[in-house]
Amino acid sequence: MAAHSLEAVFREERGRLLAVLVRQFGDLDLAEEVASDAVAAALERWPVDGVPSRPGAWLLTTARRRAVDVLRRDRTYAARLAVLQVEVDRAGPVAPVDEGGDVPDERLRLFFTCCHPALAAEAQTALTLRCLAGLSTPEVARAFLLPTATAAQRIVRAKKKIRDARIPFRVPEAHELPDRLPGVLRVLYLIFTEGYAASSGDHLVRADLAAEAIRLARILRRLLPDEREIDGLLALMLLVDARRDARTGPDGDPVLLEDQDRSRWDPAAIGEGRELVVRALTGGAPGAYALQAAIAACHVEAADVATTDWPQIVALYDVLTRVAPSPPVDLNRAVAVAMRDGPDAGLVLLDALAADARLRGHHLLSAARADLLRRLGRRTEAAAAYRAALDLVGNEPERRFLRRRLAEVSPPPRPPGSPRAAGGASPSPGAG
Repeated sequence: MAAHSLEAVFREERGRLLAVLVRQFGDLDLAEEVASDAVAAALERWPVDGVPSRPGAWLLTTARRRAVDVLRRDRTYAARLAVLQVEVDRAGPVAPVDEGGDVPDERLRLFFTCCHPALAAEAQTALTLRCLAGLSTPEVARAFLLPTATAAQRIVRAKKKIRDARIPFRVPEAHELPDRLPGVLRVLYLIFTEGYAASSGDHLVRADLAAEAIRLARILRRLLPDEREIDGLLALMLLVDARRDARTGPDGDPVLLEDQDRSRWDPAAIGEGRELVVRALTGGAPGAYALQAAIAACHVEAADVATTDWPQIVALYDVLTRVAPSPPVDLNRAVAVAMRDGPDAGLVLLDALAADARLRGHHLLSAARADLLRRLGRRTEAAAAYRAALDLVGNEPERRFLRRRLAEVSPPPRPPGSPRAAGGASPSPGAG
């Protein structure tokens, strides 16, 4: 029970703990090391002493003591940190941990440090996912469709860059925000995406990650209330997360949008999300997150899939392809076109996307093609596409779903000794 409690507590406290430790000691490696030591100590002590009333403060105190021990033993390390501490001190004193509420500046300092423009975009996201969202290195690798070793190298290089370049641990000045904010928003978006549909594991949804992304987006919005793309991103998260309870069945497997019980959608999240969409779309050209939020709003405002405003969704995707073109946007637009104009129209677009190397490792392209082929009765081709998707999918619930779909379009096994069709021909693609 203590181990389970610790996992929940540490997931909740990880970003806050690391932010305060990095703010105090100026080194990500040291912060991660002593945070891990604090967790190990908790695993040893909590089963005996019980979970403390202020677990975050207990972890922080333990981690700080461990850091002091490390620095006392390693004089070279301590000397290097003393130099870095000059940069840390310029940002002001370390804020105490308040168990009753957020400490937004500490975590946002770490966000903006990890997303510093001196780091490559891929390194920014990998480092922040690892340090603030608490994803393991293999999970970060799956988020990028990379080998684990490559993701680990990105994280190590990013930490070294921060250390060697003496990148300060602080919230940027106002004139720096336009260049720095997109990286932070992208990280929040990827954290939420991993929570919405986990890249691996036994669960489709990682509610802890989705909640973490939403909470951090709220903090960011409080700090920067006039940034409309923050409104758009928070709206998108809320409108998508509102459907969470209906997205899986009793067995944890996916439930498609057309089959979801919409009475289980969260009306409070939908209401807040719709208000934020209006704010995000008002006052100038919409950004990418505002457009995606508007698409999500079209889905939650419809009574069912049949009455969804698919022409409006396609039109929003048309704008999105100009504002923020990407292969996933093209993929989602093709599915929307299929809903508006029929499976044949969508399949033409999906087949064209198959030539894009950036989508070849993504199971959703093959899964979408398989679904449209199934709807068209082209069962042999659908089966091949389902097999291709199964080769790429990393999430076990989605794997089970795809296996069921494959079984639906595959011919039943022939009993031993049964005669073949005349001439040995296979069934036609649309048979059955």
